[in-house]
Amino acid sequence: MSACISLRSAVLRSALRGACSLLGRTPAPPAAAAGLRLVCTAAPEAHKPFIIESTEEYKFVERLIPPTRIPAPPQHAGAAPSGWTPPADSPPALPYMIRRSRMHNIPVYTDLTKGNLRTTLVRKVEGDIWALEKDVKQYLKEVTGKELPTQVNEVTMILKVKGHFEKELKDWLISKGF
Repeated sequence: MSACISLRSAVLRSALRGACSLLGRTPAPPAAAAGLRLVCTAAPEAHKPFIIESTEEYKFVERLIPPTRIPAPPQHAGAAPSGWTPPADSPPALPYMIRRSRMHNIPVYTDLTKGNLRTTLVRKVEGDIWALEKDVKQYLKEVTGKELPTQVNEVTMILKVKGHFEKELKDWLISKGF
């Protein structure tokens, strides 16, 4: 066993001597010539990479970065030329609240499923959704003359009304102050 260790150490010593003798003759690192792996190579100070931070040119990069949030909408006295209406300054005193979408629109949408089943969805409802359903049914009964079927989903807080009544419900919610 000791003969094996001494043989290995002799081979290692001769490999290191050969690597050191080739130091001045070959452009490659000495360890590569001996078949050994380099553990650490310290680069001279002149060749270390460095980073220069330029704040003057960052203004060109800032233009390309999308905004992190949507800015507050501008205040209008009435409806904007596009037809968009800003929300009231204070929310109405009702048992329910309908939040605007992230683009500041009223979250009332129409849906067409199963070929021709037309429904209107009122989303982003907070508070008493059953009071909203009662008020919507009463308003649509005045508009259409008949009571329309509705569906309330308390988990997702969505109110579904049978039929396409997007414009009527949006106008009604704007008149309420949402």
